[in-house]
Amino acid sequence: MPGTRTTTGHFTFADWQERVIGPDEEAVPRLAHAGVRNTFSGGIEAAGTTCEYSIVYVTAKTGSFSGMELLTGRLDGREGSFAVEERGRFDEDGTVHCSFEVVPGSGSGELTGLKGQGAFTARHGEPAVTYRFTYELG
Repeated sequence: MPGTRTTTGHFTFADWQERVIGPDEEAVPRLAHAGVRNTFSGGIEAAGTTCEYSIVYVTAKTGSFSGMELLTGRLDGREGSFAVEERGRFDEDGTVHCSFEVVPGSGSGELTGLKGQGAFTARHGEPAVTYRFTYELG
């Protein structure tokens, strides 16, 4: 696709606050909510992002999630904000597989018209998570 760029980098969890929604801590399936702050470096530079996840545990250690994350900072040197919708799953060993897509119309500043999608795999115990993001600016 003309005008398409790919960028990579890392992010770290700055904070993770999870709480059970129901029915209780031991039940499966059960719903949970997590409020998360991440810090991105590399192609995306954003400190203290705002991220909210809805999580369903299908076993004590596996399940799936969806969420929204608002990133404010820079994308390959362009300043602005954008939101991504995230969907993923987590495995028995703690590995998280996630894909994300820019929420249409959410780009602001020099990121107005941003479209794109990306993915990451987070492995339990690793301090930084590598991401890949393919995008275009309208």
